[in-house]
This record gives sequence, C-alpha cells and structure tokens, in this order.
Amino acid sequence: MSTIMRKMNVISRCEAIYRGQHLPGELPGIYHSYILTICRKPGMTQDWLARYLCVNKSSVTRHLSHLEKEGYIERRPCSRDKREILVYPTQKMIDIRPEVVRITREWNALVSEDITAEEMELFHDILERLLDKSQKIVYGGETAE
Repeated sequence: MSTIMRKMNVISRCEAIYRGQHLPGELPGIYHSYILTICRKPGMTQDWLARYLCVNKSSVTRHLSHLEKEGYIERRPCSRDKREILVYPTQKMIDIRPEVVRITREWNALVSEDITAEEMELFHDILERLLDKSQKIVYGGETAE
C-alpha cells in the first residue's frame, strides 16, 4: 500500500505544481483547495478548515494569513464564541474561483484522457472508500464533512 500512497502523493504534488503554473503569481498551487473550500462554505472556522483539508492548524493559519494579506479572505470572530475565527471569501477570491475550477477540470482531463469511463468510476469508488476509511481512522469514526 505504501507505493500506492507514494504515487498518490506524487500525483497530488504534480497537480499543485500545475495549478501553480496557471494561477496568478501570488497564489501558489497550494491555495487551490482553500479557494474551492472557502467559496463553497463561507463562514467556516479555521479549525474546521484544517480538519477538512487534513492540514495542521499552524499551516492553515499561515496560509490564511497569506490569503488575507493578498485580499482573498476576511477573518472575523464568531459572534457565539470569540475564540473561534470564521473565514469568508472576498470578491477577489470569488472572482478567481472559476479560473481555479477551469484549471482543475483541465488537469483532470489531461491525466485521465487514457482512462475509460468505467475505469474512472471504479477508481473514484475505491478512492472514496480509502478516503472514508482514512478519515475514520484519524478522526475516530467521523468524517471531516
């Protein structure tokens, strides 16, 4: 299984490099997941974002600081609990989201062009099972969503 995970990691890193080559200069490929997630669920907490993206909290804080500095997000304290920080996309992030989606679709089409629809469906099902199992192991029976 370790060779499977290594290959998945390499594919993910290649995708991040590809995204970084096609996104604006101040947004390395790592921010793609943040853009899609924050636009999909505005007002989430930083902790939820860390868990959902499977990134440690200090990395999320650092990445969000960069996005905030560049004008892509706003962070606001939660009205119910001032210790929680909620993350919202700015118009700048909302405007770049379609380009991120386009780049994602382009990458997916490029890497899967020689794979049949049936193979892709089976692969998707297997990945979904691996994802669910991984999250249950790490998060004690719960998924991040």
